[in-house]
Amino acid sequence: MTTKTAATPFWTWPLPELLQQLDTSSEGLSSEEAHRRLIQFGGNHLRRKSRLREAVLFMSQFKNPIVLILLSAAALSVFLGNSTDAVIILTIVLVSGLLGYWQEHGAGHAVERLLTIVRVTAEVVRDGTVQEIATDEIVPGDILLLSAGAGVPGDCRVLESKNLFADEATLTGETYPIEKIVGVVGVDTPLNQRTNCVWMGTHVISGSPGDRRPDGEKHRIRRHRATLDAAPPGNRI
Repeated sequence: MTTKTAATPFWTWPLPELLQQLDTSSEGLSSEEAHRRLIQFGGNHLRRKSRLREAVLFMSQFKNPIVLILLSAAALSVFLGNSTDAVIILTIVLVSGLLGYWQEHGAGHAVERLLTIVRVTAEVVRDGTVQEIATDEIVPGDILLLSAGAGVPGDCRVLESKNLFADEATLTGETYPIEKIVGVVGVDTPLNQRTNCVWMGTHVISGSPGDRRPDGEKHRIRRHRATLDAAPPGNRI
Protein backbone atom coordinates (compact mmCIF):
# COMPACT_ATOMS: atom_id res chain seq x y z
CA MET A 1 0.00 0.00 0.00
CA THR A 2 1.41 3.39 -1.03
CA THR A 3 1.92 5.85 1.79
CA LYS A 4 0.36 9.27 1.18
CA THR A 5 2.32 12.41 1.97
CA ALA A 6 1.64 16.12 1.55
CA ALA A 7 3.60 15.97 -1.72
CA THR A 8 1.37 13.24 -3.16
CA PRO A 9 -0.72 14.62 -6.08
CA PHE A 10 -4.19 15.50 -4.83
CA TRP A 11 -5.98 13.57 -7.58
CA THR A 12 -4.64 10.31 -6.12
CA TRP A 13 -6.04 10.74 -2.59
CA PRO A 14 -9.25 9.01 -1.46
CA LEU A 15 -11.70 11.76 -0.51
CA PRO A 16 -11.89 11.02 3.24
CA GLU A 17 -8.11 11.13 3.52
CA LEU A 18 -7.87 14.25 1.40
CA LEU A 19 -10.44 16.10 3.49
CA GLN A 20 -8.52 15.06 6.59
CA GLN A 21 -5.25 16.23 5.04
CA LEU A 22 -6.83 19.61 4.28
CA ASP A 23 -8.42 19.72 7.73
CA THR A 24 -11.82 20.52 6.25
CA SER A 25 -15.27 18.92 5.92
CA SER A 26 -18.43 19.07 3.85
CA GLU A 27 -19.57 21.95 6.04
CA GLY A 28 -16.62 24.03 4.90
CA LEU A 29 -14.24 26.12 6.97
CA SER A 30 -15.07 28.60 9.68
CA SER A 31 -14.61 32.28 8.87
CA GLU A 32 -11.79 32.49 11.42
CA GLU A 33 -9.93 29.51 9.94
CA ALA A 34 -10.39 30.84 6.40
CA HIS A 35 -8.90 34.18 7.48
CA ARG A 36 -5.95 32.42 9.09
CA ARG A 37 -5.28 30.41 5.92
CA LEU A 38 -5.57 33.50 3.75
CA ILE A 39 -2.76 35.07 5.76
CA GLN A 40 -0.73 31.84 5.64
CA PHE A 41 -1.11 30.99 1.94
CA GLY A 42 -1.87 34.38 0.42
CA GLY A 43 -4.50 35.28 -2.16
CA ASN A 44 -5.90 32.71 -4.57
CA HIS A 45 -4.47 34.11 -7.79
CA LEU A 46 -1.66 33.51 -10.21
CA ARG A 47 1.48 35.48 -9.70
CA ARG A 48 1.66 38.35 -12.12
CA LYS A 49 4.82 38.76 -14.11
CA SER A 50 6.77 41.73 -12.89
CA ARG A 51 6.50 44.65 -15.25
CA LEU A 52 9.58 45.20 -17.36
CA ARG A 53 11.72 48.02 -16.23
CA GLU A 54 11.16 51.14 -18.26
CA ALA A 55 14.66 51.10 -19.76
CA VAL A 56 14.37 47.43 -20.76
CA LEU A 57 10.94 48.04 -22.31
CA PHE A 58 12.33 50.96 -24.32
CA MET A 59 15.37 49.02 -25.53
CA SER A 60 13.14 46.12 -26.60
CA GLN A 61 11.63 48.39 -29.26
CA PHE A 62 14.87 48.16 -31.23
CA LYS A 63 14.98 44.36 -31.56
CA ASN A 64 12.85 44.42 -34.69
CA PRO A 65 14.81 43.14 -37.73
CA ILE A 66 13.76 46.16 -39.79
CA VAL A 67 15.05 48.49 -37.08
CA LEU A 68 18.34 46.61 -36.99
CA ILE A 69 18.64 46.97 -40.76
CA LEU A 70 18.02 50.71 -40.48
CA LEU A 71 20.65 51.01 -37.77
CA SER A 72 23.11 49.15 -39.98
CA ALA A 73 22.28 51.54 -42.82
CA ALA A 74 22.91 54.51 -40.53
CA ALA A 75 26.28 53.09 -39.48
CA LEU A 76 27.19 52.53 -43.13
CA SER A 77 26.22 56.11 -43.99
CA VAL A 78 28.48 57.43 -41.25
CA PHE A 79 31.31 55.22 -42.52
CA LEU A 80 30.84 56.60 -46.05
CA GLY A 81 30.80 60.17 -44.77
CA ASN A 82 27.08 60.79 -45.44
CA SER A 83 26.15 62.09 -42.01
CA THR A 84 22.88 63.70 -43.18
CA ASP A 85 21.38 60.34 -44.20
CA ALA A 86 22.58 58.81 -40.93
CA VAL A 87 20.85 61.52 -38.85
CA ILE A 88 17.59 61.09 -40.79
CA ILE A 89 17.62 57.31 -40.35
CA LEU A 90 18.45 57.50 -36.64
CA THR A 91 15.69 60.07 -36.10
CA ILE A 92 13.14 57.76 -37.75
CA VAL A 93 14.30 54.83 -35.64
CA LEU A 94 14.17 56.87 -32.42
CA VAL A 95 10.68 58.22 -33.12
CA SER A 96 9.45 54.72 -33.97
CA GLY A 97 10.94 53.34 -30.76
CA LEU A 98 9.35 56.08 -28.67
CA LEU A 99 5.93 55.45 -30.21
CA GLY A 100 6.21 51.70 -29.61
CA TYR A 101 7.31 52.26 -26.02
CA TRP A 102 4.46 54.67 -25.36
CA GLN A 103 1.87 52.24 -26.73
CA GLU A 104 3.14 49.22 -24.77
CA HIS A 105 3.58 51.23 -21.59
CA GLY A 106 0.03 52.58 -21.85
CA ALA A 107 -1.44 49.16 -22.64
CA GLY A 108 0.30 47.62 -19.63
CA HIS A 109 -1.10 50.23 -17.26
CA ALA A 110 -4.59 49.88 -18.78
CA VAL A 111 -4.58 46.14 -18.06
CA GLU A 112 -3.45 46.73 -14.49
CA ARG A 113 -6.24 49.26 -13.95
CA LEU A 114 -8.83 46.84 -15.33
CA LEU A 115 -7.62 44.08 -12.99
CA THR A 116 -8.12 46.35 -10.01
CA ILE A 117 -11.68 47.24 -11.10
CA VAL A 118 -13.03 43.78 -12.00
CA ARG A 119 -14.15 41.72 -9.01
CA VAL A 120 -14.82 38.06 -9.74
CA THR A 121 -16.75 36.15 -7.09
CA ALA A 122 -17.46 32.53 -6.25
CA GLU A 123 -19.80 30.69 -3.90
CA VAL A 124 -18.23 28.83 -0.99
CA VAL A 125 -19.49 27.00 2.07
CA ARG A 126 -18.28 28.63 5.29
CA ASP A 127 -19.67 28.32 8.77
CA GLY A 128 -22.10 25.78 7.32
CA THR A 129 -23.74 28.36 5.01
CA VAL A 130 -23.29 29.39 1.37
CA GLN A 131 -21.42 32.67 0.99
CA GLU A 132 -20.30 34.69 -2.01
CA ILE A 133 -16.72 35.92 -1.80
CA ALA A 134 -14.04 37.27 -4.13
CA THR A 135 -12.12 34.46 -5.82
CA ASP A 136 -8.81 35.78 -4.50
CA GLU A 137 -10.09 35.19 -0.96
CA ILE A 138 -10.54 31.45 -1.52
CA VAL A 139 -8.17 29.35 0.58
CA PRO A 140 -7.08 25.69 0.73
CA GLY A 141 -9.86 23.56 2.18
CA ASP A 142 -12.69 25.83 1.03
CA ILE A 143 -15.80 24.12 -0.34
CA LEU A 144 -16.83 25.69 -3.66
CA LEU A 145 -20.20 25.60 -5.39
CA LEU A 146 -20.10 25.55 -9.19
CA SER A 147 -22.95 25.81 -11.68
CA ALA A 148 -23.23 25.77 -15.47
CA GLY A 149 -21.34 28.69 -16.98
CA ALA A 150 -19.21 29.30 -13.90
CA GLY A 151 -15.47 29.69 -14.18
CA VAL A 152 -13.34 27.41 -12.02
CA PRO A 153 -11.37 29.65 -9.61
CA GLY A 154 -8.75 27.03 -8.68
CA ASP A 155 -7.59 23.45 -9.16
CA CYS A 156 -10.16 21.21 -7.48
CA ARG A 157 -11.10 17.62 -6.72
CA VAL A 158 -14.69 16.65 -7.44
CA LEU A 159 -16.48 15.76 -4.24
CA GLU A 160 -19.96 15.28 -5.69
CA SER A 161 -21.26 15.47 -9.25
CA LYS A 162 -24.20 14.74 -11.50
CA ASN A 163 -23.79 15.12 -15.26
CA LEU A 164 -20.89 17.47 -14.66
CA PHE A 165 -19.01 18.53 -17.81
CA ALA A 166 -16.18 21.05 -18.01
CA ASP A 167 -14.60 22.81 -20.98
CA GLU A 168 -10.82 22.31 -20.72
CA ALA A 169 -9.88 23.53 -24.19
CA THR A 170 -7.68 26.28 -22.75
CA LEU A 171 -5.50 23.65 -21.04
CA THR A 172 -5.69 20.49 -23.13
CA GLY A 173 -7.00 21.62 -26.51
CA GLU A 174 -9.85 19.12 -26.21
CA THR A 175 -12.71 20.08 -28.54
CA TYR A 176 -15.49 18.51 -26.49
CA PRO A 177 -16.36 19.03 -22.80
CA ILE A 178 -14.93 16.46 -20.38
CA GLU A 179 -17.19 14.62 -17.96
CA LYS A 180 -16.10 14.94 -14.34
CA ILE A 181 -16.85 12.26 -11.76
CA VAL A 182 -16.00 11.36 -8.20
CA GLY A 183 -13.11 8.95 -7.88
CA VAL A 184 -9.38 8.42 -7.66
CA VAL A 185 -6.90 8.26 -10.55
CA GLY A 186 -3.26 7.23 -10.74
CA VAL A 187 -0.37 9.55 -10.08
CA ASP A 188 0.84 9.45 -13.71
CA THR A 189 -2.59 10.01 -15.25
CA PRO A 190 -2.38 12.67 -18.02
CA LEU A 191 -4.06 16.00 -17.36
CA ASN A 192 -6.91 15.39 -19.82
CA GLN A 193 -7.74 12.06 -18.12
CA ARG A 194 -7.91 13.33 -14.54
CA THR A 195 -11.68 13.12 -14.55
CA ASN A 196 -11.91 13.63 -10.79
CA CYS A 197 -10.53 17.17 -11.02
CA VAL A 198 -11.45 20.54 -12.45
CA TRP A 199 -8.83 23.15 -13.21
CA MET A 200 -8.39 26.86 -12.79
CA GLY A 201 -9.02 28.75 -16.02
CA THR A 202 -11.62 26.27 -17.29
CA HIS A 203 -15.39 26.57 -16.90
CA VAL A 204 -18.39 24.39 -16.20
CA ILE A 205 -20.59 23.52 -19.18
CA SER A 206 -23.34 21.60 -17.41
CA GLY A 207 -24.16 19.69 -14.25
CA SER A 208 -26.24 19.81 -11.12
CA PRO A 209 -25.37 20.12 -7.43
CA GLY A 210 -24.10 17.18 -5.57
CA ASP A 211 -20.36 16.93 -6.19
CA ARG A 212 -17.74 17.78 -3.69
CA ARG A 213 -14.11 17.98 -4.63
CA PRO A 214 -10.92 18.94 -2.79
CA ASP A 215 -8.45 21.11 -4.62
CA GLY A 216 -4.73 20.57 -4.96
CA GLU A 217 -1.85 22.50 -6.40
CA LYS A 218 -2.17 26.21 -6.57
CA HIS A 219 -3.16 27.09 -10.08
CA ARG A 220 -2.35 25.46 -13.15
CA ILE A 221 -7.29 30.49 -14.18
CA ARG A 222 -22.31 26.61 -10.02
CA ARG A 223 -23.73 24.34 -8.06
CA HIS A 224 -21.23 21.63 -7.65
CA ARG A 225 -19.05 21.44 -4.59
CA ALA A 226 -15.28 21.46 -4.45
CA THR A 227 -12.53 22.12 -1.92
CA LEU A 228 -9.14 23.78 -2.19
CA ASP A 229 -6.09 21.61 -1.75
CA ALA A 230 -3.42 22.01 0.86
CA ALA A 231 -0.27 23.70 -0.35
CA PRO A 232 -0.60 25.48 -2.61
CA PRO A 233 -4.30 26.33 -2.23
CA GLY A 234 -6.95 24.49 -4.20
CA ASN A 235 -10.74 24.37 -4.52
CA ARG A 236 -13.49 21.92 -3.94
CA ILE A 237 -16.52 21.37 -6.18
